[in-house]
Amino acid sequence: MKRKKIEKKLRKILDRERYRHTVGVMYTAAALAMAHQTDMEQAMYAGLLHDCAKCIPNETKLQLCEEYNIPIRESERRCPFLLHAKLGAYFAEHEYKVTDSMVLHAIQVHTTGEPDMNTLDKIIYIADYIEPNRDAAPNLTEIRKLAYEDLDGAMLWILHDTLDYLKEKGGEQDPMTVQTYEYYKERNR
Repeated sequence: MKRKKIEKKLRKILDRERYRHTVGVMYTAAALAMAHQTDMEQAMYAGLLHDCAKCIPNETKLQLCEEYNIPIRESERRCPFLLHAKLGAYFAEHEYKVTDSMVLHAIQVHTTGEPDMNTLDKIIYIADYIEPNRDAAPNLTEIRKLAYEDLDGAMLWILHDTLDYLKEKGGEQDPMTVQTYEYYKERNR
């Protein structure tokens, strides 16, 4: 499906703020792709579709994942909002006709991350955090600058701040996010 057609469809199904965020992620991903000499078209599609399942109610996310045989970890069962990434990859493939496995994978891992992510995975994870409409995260100015210089360093900083935020708020830390943080901490020594 052409990008403009996807944008039009997403404008109808996402709430206004989520759509604004989505477009911000798409353009930030494109800029990061240019900075890191990777495929800009892939980055734009993954950025555009990364939250295509975000506005679905959590109980429905669980039901759809079960219906489509999408594996659900226990932490995702307890925090079903995390499932929008896996469900989003499914919708990107089946509803929006994306066949690029790298785009689908980047959508799938954009929320929790995973150890040893490829460049596109990191770009979408980071773009989701630093896009221009975001303004509440700590260290955002520094992370935005670092993202254009060192993807692994930006990953480590974002993961650290995310886990700190969850700990401070009493939220559950997804084990995959913790593993991803440990991986990038070791890699950045």
